[in-house]
Amino acid sequence: MSMSFEQYMRDMVQPMRNELTSIGFEELRTPEEVEAKLPTAKGTALVVVNSVCGCAAGQCRPGVRKALEHEVTPDHLFTVFAGQDKEATAQAREYFAPYPPSSPSIALMKDGKLVHFIERHSVEDRSAEQIAADLTAAFDRHCR
Repeated sequence: MSMSFEQYMRDMVQPMRNELTSIGFEELRTPEEVEAKLPTAKGTALVVVNSVCGCAAGQCRPGVRKALEHEVTPDHLFTVFAGQDKEATAQAREYFAPYPPSSPSIALMKDGKLVHFIERHSVEDRSAEQIAADLTAAFDRHCR
């Protein structure tokens, strides 16, 4: 039995999804799910735009995981997957203005408004530890 390309891609990206869902992230897979969660999330919400690229695997997801070991963390954890859940990702990006679309990227929102954003170029050029330090400083500023 042959596997469709869509099934192959789903199987390939599932471990990348699991890397975040296994630590408490809720996947938002449709625009409706994004609209039901992001603008109404009370308190703080971390939103990770996940992707299949090497910097997502090497720096972004490990940096996020390390940051969440901090004593102060956001109230909500959400993720969208660029290139897989395209409409949900596009909807989430509406909340990240004025930043242009980039993946991976990490947004910290407070009461539905963007308060901190890490673009792809700030993921590519830094280590997981540097990303974690950036996030924990933002958590200390906005999540108390």
